[in-house]
Amino acid sequence: ALEKVDGRAEELTWEIYKDTVIEQAEQGVDYMTVHAGVRLPYVPLTANRKTGIVSRGGSIMAAWCLAHHKESFLYENFEELCEILAAYDVTYSLGDGLRPGSIADANDEAQFAELRTLGELNRIAKRCNVQTMIEGPGHVPMHKIKENIDLQQEICEEAPFYTLGPLTTDVAPAYDHITSGIGAAMIAWWGTAMLCYVTPKEHLGLPNRDDVKTGVITYKIAAHAADLAKGHPGAQEWDDALSDARFEFRWEDQFNLALDPDTAREFHDETLPAEPAKTAHFCSMCGPKFCSMKISQDIRREHGSSKGEIEEGMAQKSKEFAAAGNRVYLPIAD
Repeated sequence: ALEKVDGRAEELTWEIYKDTVIEQAEQGVDYMTVHAGVRLPYVPLTANRKTGIVSRGGSIMAAWCLAHHKESFLYENFEELCEILAAYDVTYSLGDGLRPGSIADANDEAQFAELRTLGELNRIAKRCNVQTMIEGPGHVPMHKIKENIDLQQEICEEAPFYTLGPLTTDVAPAYDHITSGIGAAMIAWWGTAMLCYVTPKEHLGLPNRDDVKTGVITYKIAAHAADLAKGHPGAQEWDDALSDARFEFRWEDQFNLALDPDTAREFHDETLPAEPAKTAHFCSMCGPKFCSMKISQDIRREHGSSKGEIEEGMAQKSKEFAAAGNRVYLPIAD
């Protein structure tokens, strides 16, 4: 819609926007992000933010509201928009146009004012039989993450939450797949339904193929960690299978069970490239003499690992302790 007015936000109209929505719905779009929660009264709430309004859609609608000093045409025409989306079976992604763009702005008045409006819009959409998910932040320090999911679930009546991370610190450009992966694991554990991945290029430039791969893998790790924490069926079995393969030095099984098999194999072969290393009972970290898992296996072979064998060994040690006079400290031999 913005392209139709040569990028001038103030020239947008409901009619232009509506026509664009219909065009895209007829093309088969499954869901649309709509920033109908950015309302005129909320724009001044962002004035003292450290990073202002960081959402593209949010900034466009804020600019329109200020240019006309009118309520958002998306908010005012939301029910008509619902009718269009219902007719084409398109899902709402209610955009968080006032999400925080820095951890300093997290959980502020502007963010939560918009969230309350998204809850209102979600109820209207449900009444109109339009499926809805709610977009979430953003940049949020760890101690403020849970408040986001708790409020969203309450205000939006458990509509699916969809978050970009959140990033838990702002100091690591080039590593924002990690800063956001931390927040993604936490918020997914507490109930977020969908994670939007972040690449290492976030805030720096357009990602390339390798950046996308790194971001997706990071978020698959975060999602799996959350599945483990929530006790999802099957999640623990994957970890157990890889742990068994690791303890038994089944290297090929380790590689194949890994989330990223090619990289796991590549890292192993950097230091132990020979084919016999694929059956060796050690890796290059500890070598053959100091591998903790090999030592553990040797102990089990020598002393047994069944409950009966363990109890028998403990009883024998108790007898030896009693035979030595039940003394904790023994004299040093001459």
